[in-house]
Amino acid sequence: MAKNNDEHMKKSLGFGATLSTVAGTIIGTGVFFKASAVTTATMSISLALFAWFLGGIINMCAGLTAAEVAAAFPETGGIVKYIEEPFGKFWGFLTGWAYGIVYMPANVAAIAIAFGTQFAGLFHLADSWIVPVGMITALSVALLNFISAKCGGWVSSVTLVIKLLPLAAIVILGFLHPGGVDFRLFPIEAGPHRALWAALGTALLATMFAYDGWIHVGTLAGEMKNPQKDLPKAIAVGLLIVITVYLLVNAVFYYVVPVNQVAGNLNVSMDVADKIFGGVGGKIVTIGILVSVYGGMNGYTMTGMRVPYVMGQEKTLPFSNFFAKLNKAGVPWASGLVQYIIACLMMLSGQFDAITNMLIFVIWFFYCMVFIGVMKMRKTRPDLKRPYKVPLYPVIPLIALVGGAFILISTLIQQFTTTAIGIIITLIGVPIYFYMQKKNAKVEH
Repeated sequence: MAKNNDEHMKKSLGFGATLSTVAGTIIGTGVFFKASAVTTATMSISLALFAWFLGGIINMCAGLTAAEVAAAFPETGGIVKYIEEPFGKFWGFLTGWAYGIVYMPANVAAIAIAFGTQFAGLFHLADSWIVPVGMITALSVALLNFISAKCGGWVSSVTLVIKLLPLAAIVILGFLHPGGVDFRLFPIEAGPHRALWAALGTALLATMFAYDGWIHVGTLAGEMKNPQKDLPKAIAVGLLIVITVYLLVNAVFYYVVPVNQVAGNLNVSMDVADKIFGGVGGKIVTIGILVSVYGGMNGYTMTGMRVPYVMGQEKTLPFSNFFAKLNKAGVPWASGLVQYIIACLMMLSGQFDAITNMLIFVIWFFYCMVFIGVMKMRKTRPDLKRPYKVPLYPVIPLIALVGGAFILISTLIQQFTTTAIGIIITLIGVPIYFYMQKKNAKVEH
């Protein structure tokens, strides 16, 4: 009976549902808050918009590649499963460790800082309010999710609709605003005192946070009516929509305010909204942005707490019994509590861009492993049932891999301290893996 139900689930999603999931998962905090870092890196409208475009293409190739292994292994596990299958349990564990202990809490921390920054700007509060507001907001999201999974899902559904309103308002009315800013798309070049390739590498890293989220879409493959046809189309069309939205929103930013007022300004979306809509209208749009950011935080909180929970069930973490605890509503509250505490510790830095750079560096290392794993399994497991195969193989996986390698290398060179922190936290998982292997072996004997 369970199998029949599973088969029914596997046939339930069409192209439209998958497409909305792609766009809804990706569009969130980054589009409003990463213009600052991209512009600081480039100090050029043309190079900044090119970085947004190129970042979108790399992520599209990445999503199309990862979807092959996602479709082949549609069961729960996500990226942990995608790496464990080609590379073994050690790499699967390290992925889960980085995902649950670094990536998910860092996302919550960064989004909370973005929320606190926008909130403080809206109500003219001192910067000292940013982190406390972020912590309180993240706690409210965690508590809502502790009530029930349905409650967390309800927050996601409501904020998904609301997040599109400020974007639409900014894009539609932004270009009607009298510009007066020197707006040129060509030639594509770095601004004063910027080296082209270094600027592009740093800007690309910033866009990766805004485009992140496509890895979760592949988990829907097993529930789709026609994954072979609909999955690549949904990823390609969905990311084309996201790329277009991001280019238009950033173009409005540069059209309305000068480059030097975008660079280093996490409140640029609020400043632009004020200029386009005036005082009251700008505040309404800013509240819409806050709701969008809150929804993004909810998504990472809801999905994030389930990673250490699964690892606790599998007895691969110290204090596994604690991580595997559920409340009466069936929510892994203990895992969520630990992630909230880690997120709060990260928030104390107050550095939105440093946190996002660290989490993107860490996760893109594992994304690159996924791309390599897809190519490896084409050779080692040619008979594996693949409901979907990467189009234009091996060109698209190679574009994803080369783009990912460029981001990793340029980040390591230019932001060594930030990346070193991410590497150290990830490597802490190595002795934990071997300790738990030894401990579990003793229990079995």
